[in-house]
Amino acid sequence: MIDFKSTLIMAIRSLKINKMRSMLTSLGIIIGVSAVIIMLAVGSGASKRIAKDMESMGSNLLMVRSASANSGGVRMGLGTKPSLTLKDAEAIAKNCRGILAVAPYSSGTQQLTYGNQNWSTTIGGTTGSYLFIRNYEISSGRNLAQEDIQNSAKVAIIGSTVATELFGDVDPINKTMRIGNVPFKIIGLLKTKGQSGMGMDQDDLVFIPITTAQKKVFGTEFPGSIKMINVKAADPEVLNTTQTDIEELLRNRHHIGKMQDDDFEIRNLAEMQETIKSSAKTMSILLGAIASVSLLVGGIGIMNIMLVSVTERTKEIGIRMAIGAKASDIRIQFLIESFLLSIIGGIIGVIIGVLGAKSIEIFSSSMSISISGFSIALALGFSGAIGVMFGYYPAYKASLLNPIDALRYE
Repeated sequence: MIDFKSTLIMAIRSLKINKMRSMLTSLGIIIGVSAVIIMLAVGSGASKRIAKDMESMGSNLLMVRSASANSGGVRMGLGTKPSLTLKDAEAIAKNCRGILAVAPYSSGTQQLTYGNQNWSTTIGGTTGSYLFIRNYEISSGRNLAQEDIQNSAKVAIIGSTVATELFGDVDPINKTMRIGNVPFKIIGLLKTKGQSGMGMDQDDLVFIPITTAQKKVFGTEFPGSIKMINVKAADPEVLNTTQTDIEELLRNRHHIGKMQDDDFEIRNLAEMQETIKSSAKTMSILLGAIASVSLLVGGIGIMNIMLVSVTERTKEIGIRMAIGAKASDIRIQFLIESFLLSIIGGIIGVIIGVLGAKSIEIFSSSMSISISGFSIALALGFSGAIGVMFGYYPAYKASLLNPIDALRYE
């Protein structure tokens, strides 16, 4: 029966005798494990950042946009042809299936002023439903009401960036600021959202009633026209049905023939979100796979050093066999040495990997890092398995030595 305790002590003693070689042998595993930890942390962090950004945009969304205007053969881009109106948004809300909320939206950049302070930002003309659809929350004050829309009220909801730039530490609620030359009473302050994954400040904006935007801020050659209609479906299962209903409704309302192109475009954000999430997951797997190659290289290094060790210790193996050690004892000893080299390298690699990932997060504000217990366990388990796999052949070769030939070896 194999005496594991004695064999383990002998294996440790053997590694201590050749400390420098043991350390260099483990170097490949250390690099491999730290690379896996860092790559998985970066990939996982990116996936979570994307998921957070997608959540901040809203879920189960359809964005209906005006088509592209064509001037002298030059296509001006989506939203430049005024094909959508407030009446379209109302018709979609009343007649299409599976809809939870609908919000028209038009935007532009304007200069804000309050006292001796001024700030340029995006003004969004919309309704109270927009905040629900796009996951904005009111920090203080109130949302846009239906009366504000009907009366084209000069009221505004501002983001935290606008509040800081214009009002500093002063509570902006019920204060009056100017958008261009038009005075607006601030009725609401939004909760902070932070930057999106594209680096856009989601708190640097102002919401006003859509009718006020059309009549008193932007103006339009086409009364009632809007750039976009945001639609939130009740759940993902009805998105396709809702999209089909919207397409049919708008084609009928806009008198578009069967052979004519749509004068609008519908974007399914749920499909885009799933595609982006899938791409991020694939990238995370690829990063981990690339880093794992260095683990295999480390395993090959362990096998080569162990083969050298077998050759150097041939006489020692012969003496052990001569005094009663079995082939299995020799095999187990070398396997334990290989496993210890690998697992010690793995532990050091985990420490370096975690410190490296944290350093990336500290020095790179644009990158998000997520270190999971699973990735650490995976890297350690893989490094241990590498030690056993690549250590088996040298151990097997050592166990096959003939004691007499081994004792004669110089």
